[in-house]
Amino acid sequence: MMKEKRLTVFLKGLILENPVLVLILGTCPTLAQTGSMINALSMGLAATVVLVCSNSAISALRRIIPDTVRIPCYIVIIAAFVTVVQLLLQAFLPSIYEMMGVYLALIVVNCIILGRAEMFARKHGVLDSAVDGLGMGLGFLLALFAMAFIREIFGAGTFFGLKIPFLYDYRIPFLVAPPGGFLVFGILIAVIDALGVRRGKEKRKEFSCEGCPSRAVCNKTFCNENIELVNEDEQTPLNKSDALNSEKKEGGK
Repeated sequence: MMKEKRLTVFLKGLILENPVLVLILGTCPTLAQTGSMINALSMGLAATVVLVCSNSAISALRRIIPDTVRIPCYIVIIAAFVTVVQLLLQAFLPSIYEMMGVYLALIVVNCIILGRAEMFARKHGVLDSAVDGLGMGLGFLLALFAMAFIREIFGAGTFFGLKIPFLYDYRIPFLVAPPGGFLVFGILIAVIDALGVRRGKEKRKEFSCEGCPSRAVCNKTFCNENIELVNEDEQTPLNKSDALNSEKKEGGK
């Protein structure tokens, strides 16, 4: 894979296919670990390390892992790296380890990590898989940090645990509560969705008469009534009257 393609893969995970805000994956740690920026940063970095390492290992072993048991093998590999991260945190950063609690161990069943192993690592080389894991991991970290930034500053009036004088007295505790997490999560998804809307050109989509219950009666191979206009990107059909009016306009021309 060329450098340009690797950059595309990296940016896709970081922005265009952000695992949290676009693909809506990994919502459990997203909602649970974004009450503070320290939690979000710790979870994002841990998941990124596991993603890069597991993607690389699975890619390297993809030719010898039997296809019938690949999912259990992926889980074992991911669990091994999660255990390594747990032990390192417990040894060198015990406060972070205690703060993350059970959610650190739950990285094993994080659908982002297992999904990238199944969709990308098993089909590509080690370096490409590592780049994909890095992009997805940093995209996960970015989404967590964005949520935690809003929730901690406006909900707790602090920045990395330090009080913000002009905001602390006007903090909104609701934002650091679980319902506030859902609210901020929904708002960020809506913003990303609004920024990502692309208007495609309308194109004509013609349907075959195969499967039509009236085919034996009309004996046609093409039906004008089965034409509708759809959006090129969203594939959203317009209603039948709009399609007919479009046909009349085109005929008048």
